[in-house]
Amino acid sequence: MTGGPLEGLTVVELAGIGPGPFAATLLAELGARVVRVERPGGAEAGLVPVPGLRRSRANVAVDLKHEAGREVVLRLIDGADVLIEGMRPGAAERLGLGPDVCRARNPRLVYGRITGWGQDGPLASTAGHDINYAALSGALHTVGGADKPRQPVNLVADFGGGSLYLVVGVLSALLERDRSGNGQVVDAAMVDGAASLMTMVYSLHAVGLWQDRREANVLDGGAPFYDTYACGDGLFVAVGALEPRFYAALLAGLGLTLPEGQYALAAWPRHRDAIAAAFAARPRAHWLAVFDGSDACVTPVLSLGEAPAHPHLAAREVFAEVPGGHEPRVAPRFSRTPGLEPTAPRPVGADTTEVLRGCGFSETEVASLLAVGAVVQAVQP
Repeated sequence: MTGGPLEGLTVVELAGIGPGPFAATLLAELGARVVRVERPGGAEAGLVPVPGLRRSRANVAVDLKHEAGREVVLRLIDGADVLIEGMRPGAAERLGLGPDVCRARNPRLVYGRITGWGQDGPLASTAGHDINYAALSGALHTVGGADKPRQPVNLVADFGGGSLYLVVGVLSALLERDRSGNGQVVDAAMVDGAASLMTMVYSLHAVGLWQDRREANVLDGGAPFYDTYACGDGLFVAVGALEPRFYAALLAGLGLTLPEGQYALAAWPRHRDAIAAAFAARPRAHWLAVFDGSDACVTPVLSLGEAPAHPHLAAREVFAEVPGGHEPRVAPRFSRTPGLEPTAPRPVGADTTEVLRGCGFSETEVASLLAVGAVVQAVQP
């Protein structure tokens, strides 16, 4: 067994929040050697300490405002394949760690940048969060009830349109580097990624198959056979019976006869009421037993506490046990080079001296950097 499909790849991550750290976590658990560069103090200096976004990689504490600290990072980058940074446009350049400087020293470097609005454009320097990027891309407009849009946590722009597109961009640039011998800059903007995720919806809208309002389409809660329903005990099930034979299985399990066709839009309100009444008459466990093994596409809406114990997810070992609960393992899966098990996040500066020595710093250099405060080594418990 190898160390994962990305074994041999070295990544330097300039610590940030949200999508950049998640991208680094994915790369680390796919086998890359990732070194996370944090400011001394870490969370106390303004970063949000989300353990699952800091796991499975070494951690060094470097003062980027110290000239010697910046030189430490540049020397780490000299031997890296990838750099990931999530600062506002221009911030890395002001620190002397912009792509021109880094790639002049290491032309093979893939410099991955993740921001909300991108490196250019009228909003590039403006603050924002997932909800803003999803809103501007049109994605947020499609999610929620007819009365108002509702934010689907921060999955659309931060992690879907941000982290995953950054990883795709970095790996694509590395593949191209094998042909050209040169790295390049990857500009991953969350607003771009959120828009890209909407490709199917925009395409359907362009040909008149998607109404530009919520709860009016098959996939947005408009169809009674693609929705969630409360059961008699207040727990919910999800119904995804799109195809006619799946719809027939749904009605059979519920004991319903609905004379109008599945796509008789005028009858959808009556169909929804009938399906809702049927589910509300029995607890969720009853309906799960009824639909067990069927193709009605009925599944429980599991809570965060319930999901890890579901037999299917447990059989596939989707979740790993961590202190305090469970977290998802890395995806996807590989037949020969499986991803790595997640390991606990390291304290800020826990690996500073070890990483520096491994990158060629002499004992004298390490001692000098510690003495002037350019780097910090955490005291191990």
